[in-house]
Amino acid sequence: MNHTVDISAMVVSKSGEDVLVTYALGSCLGLTIYDPEACVGGMIHCMLPLSKIDKVKAAAEPCKFVDTGLPRLFQEAYRLGAVKERIVVKAAGCAKILDDQGHFKIGERNHATMRKILWKNSILVESEDVGQSHSRTLYLEIGTGRVSIKAKGQTTEL
Repeated sequence: MNHTVDISAMVVSKSGEDVLVTYALGSCLGLTIYDPEACVGGMIHCMLPLSKIDKVKAAAEPCKFVDTGLPRLFQEAYRLGAVKERIVVKAAGCAKILDDQGHFKIGERNHATMRKILWKNSILVESEDVGQSHSRTLYLEIGTGRVSIKAKGQTTEL
């Protein structure tokens, strides 16, 4: 069953029938985590890097921000039986969209915040498709752990 991961949201599943998908990843960060032994996976679609810009909004929508969303994603996966040492992490998005002058650098900042959080927690990214200037659709098949990206009319495995 397909589950759409909306902007500022996450979905975690341990049902082998589930496919998680998020659309229109531009400067947003799309991150998947998967524990192949527990068959637990999750996906998040974060808009902005740091929650300190709006603490009230961060409390109401923690997945909107990389720094509050990522910990929540991992905690929910652990609750369903995932183990940190087995988790495979893949990332997509963080593109340079609607920022031709490079003033805001939201995509770059989302990517840097993700890297910092994962590094501080001794978690490595296995693969990623980030940057450039195009939108992506991200898929995670819970039954197999397969992650794929659709961009520019092509689908590739990540």
